[in-house]
Amino acid sequence: MTRIISHRGYLDGPDRSIENNPSQIDLCIEYGFDVEIDVWAIQGALFLGHDEAKEVIDISWLNKRVNKLWVHCKNIEALAFFSDIEENFNFFFHQEDDYTLTSQKFIWAYPEKIITKNSIALIFKFNRTLIKEAAKDAYGICTDYPRKIKSFLN
Repeated sequence: MTRIISHRGYLDGPDRSIENNPSQIDLCIEYGFDVEIDVWAIQGALFLGHDEAKEVIDISWLNKRVNKLWVHCKNIEALAFFSDIEENFNFFFHQEDDYTLTSQKFIWAYPEKIITKNSIALIFKFNRTLIKEAAKDAYGICTDYPRKIKSFLN
């Protein structure tokens, strides 16, 4: 089955009040989803947050969830941090690139771009055609609606 990845910890659509929140990330993992998180590194400290560094975390928190996280490095310091550690995180950096290769060699594909068997399709609107295509062709789907997509695919 296609891997479903919660975008920023969302379960049922965008909600800025819960995005990149550690408790919400754990809830998504409890539901069986992977989670794309936004990580900043600033002066040796790690933070969660999309537009800015907000929630302090540490490497032990990340390590406990390493197999369920897709780490979007939000600044060069975060990218350097994950590049330098021995733990096997799946991390990447991108802005608005059509495609980005993650550290574990998955192709992170911008919405509505061509996908392959090793791609993660970003689908932020509930589009049945795109979801069916991604479920057939991609390794995974990163979405704001993981519960709805999981239900649709089942």
